[in-house]
Amino acid sequence: MPEQIAQKALEYGCRSVAFTYNDPVIFMEYAIDVAKECHAVDVKTVAVTAGYINPLPRKEFFSYIDAANVDLKGFTESFYHRICGGHLAPVLDTLIYLKHETSVWFEITTLLIPGENDSAEELEKLCRWVSDELGNDVPIHFTAFHPDFHMLEKSPTSVNTLKQAYHIAKNIGLNYVYAGNVYAPQLQSTYCPHCGELLIGRDGYVLDQWHLKGNTCASCGQEIPGVFESTPGQWGSRRIPILFSPSE
Repeated sequence: MPEQIAQKALEYGCRSVAFTYNDPVIFMEYAIDVAKECHAVDVKTVAVTAGYINPLPRKEFFSYIDAANVDLKGFTESFYHRICGGHLAPVLDTLIYLKHETSVWFEITTLLIPGENDSAEELEKLCRWVSDELGNDVPIHFTAFHPDFHMLEKSPTSVNTLKQAYHIAKNIGLNYVYAGNVYAPQLQSTYCPHCGELLIGRDGYVLDQWHLKGNTCASCGQEIPGVFESTPGQWGSRRIPILFSPSE
C-alpha cells in the first residue's frame, strides 16, 4: 500500500522514493498515491521517465514529483519511430514544460547506442537544443549501452564515444555533463562552471570529495543549481532489502 512504502522509506532513512524501471506514467494513479504519502512524512519523490505523456495528465503527475530524470533517447524522429515506436516532439515538449512551468528539479539521460544515435552531428544538435531551450545548467548524462534483449548484435558503447559526447556538450556550454555505465570518475564528478574546481567527486556510488558550502562553490562562491543538503550522505555500492511483515 502507498502508506507502507512511505513508512518503510522513513524507517530506513531514505530521503526519497524513486519510481523507475517501469515508467511511472504507466501507473500514474498509484505513483501519485505513493507520492502523497511520502510527502506527508517529508520524503521526496523522483520520477525516472521517458517523458512521453499527454499535457493534461502530465500537469497532474508532475505536481506530485520533486525531481525527475528524463530519457532523451535520441535526437531524430527516425530513431524514435524506428527504435522506440514513438515520436521525439512529445519528449521535447515535456522537457520544455518541466523547465518553464514547474519547480521540478530535472536531469536528462541519453543512452548512446553505437551506430544509432551517437554521431557527432546528432549529439551536437541535441546539446545545442538543450542549451537554447533549457539552459546550460540542466545536467545531462551520456550512458554506455550494453548488448541485451533485441540488440545483442550491437557492440558496447566505447569510452571514446562517451568522451566525445562529453566534450561536445562542454564545448557548446553545458555546465554539468556526465558519463555513465563505465568507470570514469573524472567524467562523473561535478565541477564549478566559474572557477573549474572539483565540487563533488564521485567514484561509482561513493562521494569521495565534497567542496560545497550550502549550494555554493567552496572556492569562489559561485551559486550551484541543484538540491543539496548541508553535508554529503554516506553512499556506496550497497543493497538493503526492504522487509514487510505478514501483518503489513
